[in-house]
Amino acid sequence: MTITAAIRHGWPLGLVVWAGTWAFQNPQQAATQAATKEDHQAMMTLLGISSLRQGANGSNKQAPNYANYDESKANPFPKLPDPLVLKNGKRVKNARTWWKQRRPEIVEEFDREIYGRVPKVTPSVKWEITSTVNEKKGEVDVITKQLVGHVDNSSYPQITVDIRLSLTTPANAKGPVPVMMEFGFTGFPPRPGSPAMPARPPGAAPVGPSWQEQVLAKGWGYAILSPNSIQADNGAGLTQGVIGLVNKGQRRKADDWGALRAWAWGASRALDYFETDKSVNARKVGVDGHSRYGKAAAVAMAYDQRFSIAYVSSSGEGGVKLHRRNWGELVENVAGSGEYHWMAGNFMKYAGPLQWSDLPVDSHELVALCAPRPVFIGAGATNGDGWVDAKGMFLAAAGAGPVYRLLGKRDMGTSEFPPIETALISGDVAFRQHSGGHTPGPNWPVFITFAQRYWAPAGL
Repeated sequence: MTITAAIRHGWPLGLVVWAGTWAFQNPQQAATQAATKEDHQAMMTLLGISSLRQGANGSNKQAPNYANYDESKANPFPKLPDPLVLKNGKRVKNARTWWKQRRPEIVEEFDREIYGRVPKVTPSVKWEITSTVNEKKGEVDVITKQLVGHVDNSSYPQITVDIRLSLTTPANAKGPVPVMMEFGFTGFPPRPGSPAMPARPPGAAPVGPSWQEQVLAKGWGYAILSPNSIQADNGAGLTQGVIGLVNKGQRRKADDWGALRAWAWGASRALDYFETDKSVNARKVGVDGHSRYGKAAAVAMAYDQRFSIAYVSSSGEGGVKLHRRNWGELVENVAGSGEYHWMAGNFMKYAGPLQWSDLPVDSHELVALCAPRPVFIGAGATNGDGWVDAKGMFLAAAGAGPVYRLLGKRDMGTSEFPPIETALISGDVAFRQHSGGHTPGPNWPVFITFAQRYWAPAGL
């Protein structure tokens, strides 16, 4: 992204200076930004779009496009698609119709318009354990394996993809254990426009045990999957990574998969490996992620029914925030050159010339695709995490309730947005907004309480 574009998208001044300095110091970064802009323009040309509407500005309150945080203006399109009405207008009245007819209809809409289609034939992955280490994590003796998933590139040897994965399990476990797999952070800058407030003051010591230590204390294991080893987090990388490999280095078609589907595909390949590892109870593998990786966690959970549970943290626009909401980040931001690569090219249409209300599906139906499996949706306070729209994610969770009930499960029990710090975890769709900023940390203990209903006793 250019400095001009960063300012237009509302990046904080300090981050703009950092990005500009980095681009100046690093020609490769500047080349990546140029290639991203070129690819973004090529997709617009393919779609016949001359311009996109401007996204929200998250930092300059004087800007005419400053992000909206006024609830009275947040719902310009309050009517959502009904997840239990078939395209022919008939209502879904039983589970069989959901699985055989309605769910496939919803999947097709997400494939074509939102996240893109995974090719019918994707390359195989051969997993290699590169190291095994006995160590201590907190007070627990663990075994940590480092793995590389070599993606078969025989169809196009010019591109090599090696998926990076680590797996840590209790050394003294008496059998296979449940595992939480996280899409790991890899040092990217804050999202354009995000307030990106720190979870704690700089230099302050972490409060309490890490999420990994909390998981191990329950007798579970954890894994970290590197998304960027599957697909780069920029538009320039769309002709590389697994998307570029399958496309033989060519640009995407309008309904080809974006990075979120590619990352989710990689998570499914990691789950393939877990099914072969005797230390893992592959029937109890959960997926979690925060921010852009919260989006990936939601997509992975929705598309691969083998995942047992999901913790979707601050996923925002492109994740489980309702697309039709005018709060914080908008469709227009994700359709811009900084984030469009997460989605199918077709998604850009809804930032010009189409409107958000023209989307055939919305994010409550993404949550519904996870049913009947348990999903925990979390976010921080508006002051610090407002960009991701906690209420918009709550409403998506509520909107998925009818599908959970149809399948014999429990919804959240309310459609009224709860006071902050209220844990709605009695149903199979759960929600909590904590008082911190853009961080998953404060919700981990609550998620673990939620998860142990499904995973207790440990190791079974």
